[in-house]
Amino acid sequence: MPSSSFPPLTSIPNTLQDLRALCLSLPPVNTQVQDTIAQREATLTKPPGSLGQLEEMTRWLGGWQHRVSPRLEEVQVLIFAGNHGVMAHRVSPWPVEVTAQMVRNFEQGGAAINQIARIAQAELAVVPVHNLAPTADCTHAPAMTEQEFLNAVQAGFAAVPQTCDLLCLGEMGIGNTTIASALCAALTNQNGADWAGQGTGLDAAGTRHKATIIDAALAHHAPHLHDPLEVARRLGGYELAAILGATLAARHRRIPVILDGFVCTAAVAPLMRLHPDALEHTALSHCPTETGHTARLAGLLGLKPILSGLGLRLGEASGAALAIPILRAALACHTGMATFAQASVSEHI
Repeated sequence: MPSSSFPPLTSIPNTLQDLRALCLSLPPVNTQVQDTIAQREATLTKPPGSLGQLEEMTRWLGGWQHRVSPRLEEVQVLIFAGNHGVMAHRVSPWPVEVTAQMVRNFEQGGAAINQIARIAQAELAVVPVHNLAPTADCTHAPAMTEQEFLNAVQAGFAAVPQTCDLLCLGEMGIGNTTIASALCAALTNQNGADWAGQGTGLDAAGTRHKATIIDAALAHHAPHLHDPLEVARRLGGYELAAILGATLAARHRRIPVILDGFVCTAAVAPLMRLHPDALEHTALSHCPTETGHTARLAGLLGLKPILSGLGLRLGEASGAALAIPILRAALACHTGMATFAQASVSEHI
């Protein structure tokens, strides 16, 4: 279907039916723009394909921006923050008040992401979703009511600028690796032990306990886990729902997205279960290890990390923001390099 059949998104979903419709009707990439970019790439003074993934990045940016000359003039980093009722089960070694404390740190410019966003020449905004009130404990109730879930999704929609060239997403929420693992277990028909990890510092006993809590949540909501949106509502969190909303809004506004690590990737996994092409406009910044849960989830969703070997596991959009200079370099090469004809350089035989 031609991209002109999908006018720019002007409203946010007010019902679950509206949300589902937006998830199922997605504008495609502009392949004509990508072909034009590839044609120019073939004329630049370098061996074909020698810039590797940088060349792919330029085509990706241009195809979703619908620009043969992609740009990164307005880059937005969004951190969504939320708290979780599952923390009643002590699934993290950190106290829940750290979420609000870190939000203040972001706002005051004292976190790692503030420094990386500044270096990357990106705007940074922090969104405390649902005023940082926790979700319900998902082991015995839906994490969010339908209206609470929609409100969180709407918060994500509303945070995405209309004129953004690139959106980088991150999160902050004590206990949210438990929630991310629960989402993955539900969407893959597996159990807590398959997806529970150390998070922000659990020992082996703590990780086993985390898996047990995930299993309790899966058992309580088992009759409803065939529906990806119900998985997101019943097992998820406010900040994860906002990330889902922001990613969906970016798709309809033709904005490419960089996802930051495991929690962000788990937050958008329900979109992939609703539409097989739902994440084509997204890229993954990094996987902390080649064999961890982020890498495993990335493989299931068809996402290839931009960065590798750095051991990043901080969250808060730090990896996504760190990928921005790589994308800037890709564009600089594509737009600034001379062609063989311009440089009077002989082409390969």
